[in-house]
Amino acid sequence: MTGYSDRINHAFAFAAKHHDQQVRKGTRLPYLTHPANVAIILTRYGRPEETVVAGILHDVIEDGVRDGLSREVLEERIGRKFGSSVLDAVMAVTARRSDDDGVDFSWDERKEDYLLRLGQANEDALWVCAADKVHNANSILSDLRRTAFPETVWGRFSAGREGTVRWYRRVADRLREVGFDAPIVDELEGAAQGLEQA
Repeated sequence: MTGYSDRINHAFAFAAKHHDQQVRKGTRLPYLTHPANVAIILTRYGRPEETVVAGILHDVIEDGVRDGLSREVLEERIGRKFGSSVLDAVMAVTARRSDDDGVDFSWDERKEDYLLRLGQANEDALWVCAADKVHNANSILSDLRRTAFPETVWGRFSAGREGTVRWYRRVADRLREVGFDAPIVDELEGAAQGLEQA
């Protein structure tokens, strides 16, 4: 079972620096609560330290390109500090904003590209993907259960209720499609079903 280590502490410090001042969508919660929960989920499933570190860092590149930092600089820093296998897992679950020729993706194209690239992702990346989506979907469900105004929760998402619910179902289906049948996929499917019924 993975527990506390200097490397995990270093990953949290690195993520905290790059998610500084960011909050969870539609809340006042510091963004770091998300990678922390992803790490807890991965630890609950007994994943090795390398996977947990990738889980902590999974959104740094996607959300950290600011303050003069480029995607390339963040990639280089993660690779140097945490190793190529962590970087590979992080890159596999980092949504791209443009294609290989630099043409910007629409929101739908970004999602399609993400799903397509899961076909080339290694097992660590698939675990990180699943844990990320489990936490996100369950967070939405928790927020829906706590409010008398569900439209305020769904209003956080540009895809609205229908598109958001469909996204979590599609990720679960795609993980099965690429041969990833770990028990965490059952948990993701349960969360997706909860959203469908909410």
